Parts: sequence; C-alpha cells; structure tokens
Amino acid sequence: MASIKVPPFLSLGIAGIVLSILFSVEVSAQNNYEIQVYASQTQAIHSTMFELHSNYTFDGTTQVIDGVIPDNHSLHETLEITTGITPVFEIGAYLFTNYTPGYGYQIVGTHIRPRAMAPADWGIPFGLSLSLEFGYQKPAYANETWSLEIRPILDKQWDKLYVSLNPTFGISLKSQYNTSVPTFEPNVKISYALWKNAALGIEYYGDMGPVNQFDQGSQQNHAIFIAYDLLNNSKWELNIGAGFGLTPATDPFVFKVIIGRKVRWK
Repeated sequence: MASIKVPPFLSLGIAGIVLSILFSVEVSAQNNYEIQVYASQTQAIHSTMFELHSNYTFDGTTQVIDGVIPDNHSLHETLEITTGITPVFEIGAYLFTNYTPGYGYQIVGTHIRPRAMAPADWGIPFGLSLSLEFGYQKPAYANETWSLEIRPILDKQWDKLYVSLNPTFGISLKSQYNTSVPTFEPNVKISYALWKNAALGIEYYGDMGPVNQFDQGSQQNHAIFIAYDLLNNSKWELNIGAGFGLTPATDPFVFKVIIGRKVRWK
C-alpha cells in the first residue's frame, strides 16, 4: 500500500491537537464574534476574500460574568480577510469590534488563522482541512485574553445536500477564570440547495466544557441556527441565520449575517 506524505504544517497541527489535550492549558469559550461552520476548501491562490460578520444578540446576558460585560443587545462586527497562499494553504486575519449599550463601541481584539487542506490527489472521499486560530481579546469582552482554537474540518457534498463537521477544541492560553483543560466545541452544518443559487439549512454550535469532564447539561452551550446561503456566485458570499439557544447557559436569540467579496489578483 502506498504511503501518504503529510506536509509539515499539517503534521504540526495534528501534533498540536494531541499536545493540547495531554498538557495543562486553559480553556476558551465560544463567543458571538464569528458564528460560522467552516467548509474544507481553502481560499484559491492569488485571491482574497473580504468578509464582514455582523451578529446581534437580541436576548443575552444582563450581568457581568467572570469580568466580562453583558452581551444583551450587543452588536458584534468582525472583519475577516483571507488570502490563498498556495493551492492548499491560506491565512486569515480578524479584527473584532463590539457595541454594547452603556459601554459604547470598542475594538476588542485580533486573531490570525492559518489553514491547510488535504490535496485532491490524496484520494480522500471527503473534504478535509485543519484550521489553527490564535489571538488576543480584551479581558472585559472575553474571559480568556489569549486563546488558541484547533478546528479539524470534514465536509461532503451529495448532489444538493451538503454536510460539514467541525469537531473544534478551544484552548485559553491566558485566563484567570477557566480550568486547565481544553474544551470541546463541535459545530455542524447541514444544508440543501432548494434553488439553483440558494440553500437552506441548519447549523449547530456547541460548547460541552472540558474534554476530561463535560459540564452538566444546563451549563453546556447548545444553539441551533436556521440559515440561508448564497450558492454558485464566484464573487459574493452571503450567509444569514437566526439562532436559538437550547440551554440556560446559551444566549436565547442571536441573528447573524456574513457578507463576503472575493477579489482575484491574477
């Protein structure tokens, strides 16, 4: 049987997942700055995607929790810029902003996200990529100031049906509140192309707590979004969703819009 040669950046990423589970680091929690289930396809080489993530929390927390200000009636807007470096590798950068009544408008932090995709000639019967996201957020807006997200991405298209699975691990590198174990934060997307250029679907976002002992059910975060996606457009991206919390620890109602514009340099 022929062996598969794994690129160095993928090897390091896979090793990072193992090491993060074995060693003591602090966990991160999900937030409302970027609500998206990733597809495995990386940005095409010689092109850049400019995205604006706008998420409004209609019904959220009303008190300071672990030093983090309330998110009730908060508008989270994130600028994401992703550039294709090679046919299977991209780098993305984020700028997070927040407007909360009584606290004003703030630039919250920045993240950087390299991502590598399994080449087609590997012959894997589904899409596969690995995303690593690292960065800083102000302590008043996140109970982990420095964090790392490790996100494997598996997806598959069957005619009009699309499924994506992101079994994500959140790791807080600096926090005075969280425990010393990574959290498991799975994301799932299932959509169906009802029309030629549009699909409707369901997106799931979860945070089950530390991987060595999940939180009790009521303390876990589970949300379901009903989502619309623009399809078959080479220049524009559009994702709209209404999200509903399923547990007391989850924001009851969040509305999101992701709009993106792709620019080809060659």
